[in-house]
Amino acid sequence: MPSYEFKLPDIGEGVAEGEVLKWLVSEGDIVKEDQPLVEVMTDKVNVEIPSPKSGRIAKIVAKVGDVVGVGQNLVVFEVEDAESGTPQQSQSKYEQGQASERIRKDIQGNILAAPATRKLASQLGVDIQNLVGTGQEGRVTVEDVQKASETLARPKSTIAASVTGDLRDKRTEIVPLRGMRKTIAERMVRSAHNAAHVTHVDEVDVTELVLLRGKLNSRAVNGGKNVKLTFLPFIIRALVPALKEFPYVNASIDDQRQEIVLKKYYNIGIATDTDQGLVVPVIRDVDEKSIFNLAIEIEDLVEKARTGNLNLEEVRDSTFTLTNVGSIGGLFSTPLVNYPDVAILGIQRIVKRPVVKNDSIVVRDMMNLSLSFDHRVIDGAYAARFLNRVIAMIENPAFLANKS
Repeated sequence: MPSYEFKLPDIGEGVAEGEVLKWLVSEGDIVKEDQPLVEVMTDKVNVEIPSPKSGRIAKIVAKVGDVVGVGQNLVVFEVEDAESGTPQQSQSKYEQGQASERIRKDIQGNILAAPATRKLASQLGVDIQNLVGTGQEGRVTVEDVQKASETLARPKSTIAASVTGDLRDKRTEIVPLRGMRKTIAERMVRSAHNAAHVTHVDEVDVTELVLLRGKLNSRAVNGGKNVKLTFLPFIIRALVPALKEFPYVNASIDDQRQEIVLKKYYNIGIATDTDQGLVVPVIRDVDEKSIFNLAIEIEDLVEKARTGNLNLEEVRDSTFTLTNVGSIGGLFSTPLVNYPDVAILGIQRIVKRPVVKNDSIVVRDMMNLSLSFDHRVIDGAYAARFLNRVIAMIENPAFLANKS
């Protein structure tokens, strides 16, 4: 039977490569067209790629853990062309839907590396032409660049000591940096190297919000809305007027064009803790949604994030990000900006504290807020005024329920 090589298709959204997480078939299996074939993790989400043909799996080329570029071979099929008995060269339905004329490989001077890797090398002062890539087919990876940068930064005595022997022993455990943790690491490095991070911290009196949430939560239960209200939908609603009044917070920066992009839509990323690591699903057009609709959508997206069922549409185009560590604890945090956004708000736990109100000491429900921002776009005073606006909305929450 003739063979057919299936290459990693263009998944879209600027995805140049993916890591093979799990094969859903084995060599020798008979598969049908569009049958789930392999699960691949991109830098955005996990993607289940269907079989392009009906036939027998002759050879799995890309093993679990391999990073495969768009256009590189994944698997070889044995197929039968009913008309001519020759290999079928037509594209599968998946390939037809995802095909792109852009070439994803970036080969210059015989060095194979993704554009993002080359950019990081330039930023760190690493000559990529002198590196030996450890990726598939000699591809230079982000880790290769980072290791080279660390070597440049270390004193020579340290370098000499590091090559005298392997310091690992039975008291250590080696965990490969791969999968979601690898993606998170790359994103954090990109954010740290591109944005000028500053964090502004303040507190907010949420006593009235606690009372309002209790009333609306009771309405949700009694009214059969089948949703449990958390405080997050209220915080999102409080952000909308502030983002409209301070447009440079609802923006991104295009480093290549040296442009600041002010956005007139309001998509809020929700940093979500999962067993695989941090994922940021995005709620779109939050200014058009009620408290209850936001609560339902948050619940749905968080569940998808924790079960690995998010699609590309649900993790892209955020304009501002929230991270809620209140259920875990802590006084305040300094979250990293979700690049290319220019700001992120950290929400802490609500605690009862004695505060001075009208010259009297009273017990109030208080919460700390941490606004991290890119100082290249936002100045400190602008950030403080933005957060003051958010605090004013939270402390007078009647407006937040108007679209409930």
